[in-house]
Amino acid sequence: MLWDIFCRVIDNFGDIGVCWRLSADLAARGHTVRLWVDDVSALRWMAPGALEGQWPGIQVLAWGKAQSVQALEGMLCADVWIEAFGCDVPQPFVTHYARAIASSGFDAARVGPSAKPVWLNLEYLSAEPYVERSHGLPSPVMHGPAKGWTKYFFYPGFGTQTGGLLREQTLAARWQPPVAATRAQFFSRIGVQWQGERVLSLFCYEPPMLKAVLEHLAGLPEPLLLLVTAGRAGNAVRAVLGTDTTRNRLQISHLPALTQTDYDGLLTNCDINFVRGEDSVLRALWAGRPFVWHIYPQDDQAHAPKLEAFMEALHFSAAVRSLHRAWNGLTATPPHPHSLRPLNASEGEEWQAQVQAARQQLFKLPDLSTSLLQFVQKKR
Repeated sequence: MLWDIFCRVIDNFGDIGVCWRLSADLAARGHTVRLWVDDVSALRWMAPGALEGQWPGIQVLAWGKAQSVQALEGMLCADVWIEAFGCDVPQPFVTHYARAIASSGFDAARVGPSAKPVWLNLEYLSAEPYVERSHGLPSPVMHGPAKGWTKYFFYPGFGTQTGGLLREQTLAARWQPPVAATRAQFFSRIGVQWQGERVLSLFCYEPPMLKAVLEHLAGLPEPLLLLVTAGRAGNAVRAVLGTDTTRNRLQISHLPALTQTDYDGLLTNCDINFVRGEDSVLRALWAGRPFVWHIYPQDDQAHAPKLEAFMEALHFSAAVRSLHRAWNGLTATPPHPHSLRPLNASEGEEWQAQVQAARQQLFKLPDLSTSLLQFVQKKR
C-alpha cells in the first residue's frame, strides 16, 4: 500500500524519530511511504541518505508541498493517511484529494488510488487506562470537502486492546547480549575510549536532579564512564560541571549526534541508560538494559500519572520506581540517597531482570506496524 505520514517537528526529535522508524518499518515490509515533514534537519544525522532518496520505499517531502495544489497534481492518493501526534493533514491536501475522489465516483467496494484513504490519528504512547478505551474509536469529519469521511484514533500501548509498540520484525533475531569484544568495537567506532568500566548513557532534558545524580555517580567506589548525547543533555551537564570531564572516578565523554542505528547500539552496550521521550524509552526497553526514563514534563503535571502507569505496566520494583520519581523531580529536593541506590553496581542484576521480563512479555504482543496493517485492512 501507499502511505502518507504527516509529522510536525516540535522540539525534541521524538516525533520525527518515531515517524522515521515507522516509515522504515513499513518500507521494509514492502510498502511505500511518503513522509511529509516541516523540518527535515534532524534526518540528516538521524537517517543519513533519507533526504537523498537512498532508503528504498521512502520519499521525504516538504510539508509545504502538501499545501500546494499545483504540487499535488499527478500524485496518487495514498491508501492510508496518518496524522502523527495530533498534527492535522494540511487543508489544501485534504481538499485536493477529497474533490478528486468525489469526481471519480467513489465506490466503497473498490480499493486503490480512487478509494477513500483510511485516515488515522496516531497518538502519543501511554500506559494509562484511557488508551484501551479510546483505541480505534471513530472521529467523523463534520465539515469541509471531506465531510462524511471518518478518522480513527490509533493508540500505541502496552496492552492487548491497544495498537502495540513500534518494533521492527527483525529486532528479536538481531539482538545479541553485549560482550566485551563487541562492546569495545562499538565504543571505538563512535570515538569512545572504553577500558572495561561500567558505562552509562545520558539522554535527557534538564532534570532537576541532574546535579545530585552526577554527585552520586562521582562518589561511587568503582570507575564509571558517562556518555552524554549531543544537544540538551550535553548542555545540561555543562551547566552543572562546566568544562570538567572528570569527577573522582567518573569520566564524562560528550558524544556527537548519532544515527538511530548507532543510538540503538549505544543503548545495547551501556550498563544503564538515561533516556527521554517516546522513541528512546522504547529502544531502551528493546535493548534489554536497565534504564531511567525522563518523561516529557508538562505544566499541569499530567506526566506524573503517565509515568506511574508506565512503571506499573512494566512491573518495576519499588526501588526503581523511586529512582524514576526522583529523576523526574516528583520527590523532595534533594532526593533521599536511598532513591539513587539502583545506580549502584550491586543493584544491576536485579534491575536488568525486571527489564528483561518486561521485554519478553511485550514481545508477545503484536507490534505497531502489524496492528496498523490489520486495522487498515479491516477499514478498506
